[in-house]
Amino acid sequence: MHIEQQLDEVKNVVADALKFAQRKGATHAEASMSRVEGIAVSARLGEVENVEFTNDGGLGISVYVGQRKGSASTADLSPKALQQTVEKAVDIARFTNDDPCSGLADAALIARTIPDCDLYHPIELDAKQGLALALEAESVAMSADKRITNSDGASYNANLGLRVYGNTHGILAGYPSSRYSLSCVVIGEQDGEMQRDYSYTVDRKAHRLHSAQQVGEEAARFTLERLGARKIDTASVPILFSRDIASSLFGHFISAISGGSLYRESSFLLDSKGKQLFPNWLCIDEKPHTPAGLASSPFDHEGVATQDAVIVDHGVLQDYLLTSYSARKLGLTTNGHAGGIHNWQISHTGESDQQLLAKMGTGLLVTELMGQGVNIVNGDYSRGAAGFWVENGVIQYPVHEVTIAGSLADMFANIVAVGAVQECRGSISTGSVLVEKMHVAGH
Repeated sequence: MHIEQQLDEVKNVVADALKFAQRKGATHAEASMSRVEGIAVSARLGEVENVEFTNDGGLGISVYVGQRKGSASTADLSPKALQQTVEKAVDIARFTNDDPCSGLADAALIARTIPDCDLYHPIELDAKQGLALALEAESVAMSADKRITNSDGASYNANLGLRVYGNTHGILAGYPSSRYSLSCVVIGEQDGEMQRDYSYTVDRKAHRLHSAQQVGEEAARFTLERLGARKIDTASVPILFSRDIASSLFGHFISAISGGSLYRESSFLLDSKGKQLFPNWLCIDEKPHTPAGLASSPFDHEGVATQDAVIVDHGVLQDYLLTSYSARKLGLTTNGHAGGIHNWQISHTGESDQQLLAKMGTGLLVTELMGQGVNIVNGDYSRGAAGFWVENGVIQYPVHEVTIAGSLADMFANIVAVGAVQECRGSISTGSVLVEKMHVAGH
């Protein structure tokens, strides 16, 4: 079936669910439905390990009886099952308490024109071709060096899907999307010590994935570079977060400025709007309609229109990340963040990776983080880390089994530089981030 036909079919199901909810006594209702078709294949040590075909979908509905809310979902999309799901949601709503903050997003904020974000680039879901790519990536990695002794496998994923959202304020809209990825993980051994590392590539367009050759070569190189890792002495030194993990720093920032954390008073950034949190050169822009962006969306999970925004302007926080519920709790207006952020772009200071090392001088280049030792309530940060010891701007040797610690507020305020080479494989595009000083616990 052509994708436009599928979209129309799903829109009809969502529209029927909304009408049925109102007939059953709902004041308002919202429903979303997704369909996904995909393959996931993996290989290990030259053998096919897994071949999965996905073809599923589901509908979720929330109904409001006055200001009482009930929600239900189903993967069975037969008319009878859909009616039962709606009835359950209405029944649940009748037994919940009134909540003055519940309800649909304000009608004035609902998306009325739906921009095309260029998210759908279908190719044939060919398991044989996917396995060939996975096997090639692993073969390249395994043959790169005799110290590469084992593999945790390589995998290829392809997903074609669509999502439709509708509510009783009049929106009934949807869009298709595609996503492809290839990854490889290998293990290296030297002098009785083993290390593992990986490489991956992801894109909306299959032809823009890195080649299997490149993924395999990178997986091998990253693993070999970690061999011979040592511990280091405890010290306070500059930390350079490599660009592929630097996005996690901004992930903690997202948690701290999200409406849910703020109205529960469980964030160290309470009452921070309009305050200087980062250096005055740092800006964070959000671009929800970036063509083929991995986090692009014409509207959020409540049907609210997404739009370009400046989240941080010259170090100053401009806005929180709000849903309708959290916005009402805070006496504010939602800004289209139900379901998360949309393509953050972190500004940079222009340095290459080599120039960042030179700027750091002596310190720790962190390439891997472990553990969950981050407290958003008070901003304490403590995580296991691995990477490379750097002296006079030159990498000396790999480092493992250390812990880096500090406070997120200090880390944000003391970012010295952000590299010009950006990591773009997710919802946050950022270069490597140099933090002035953190505590490193080693020996």
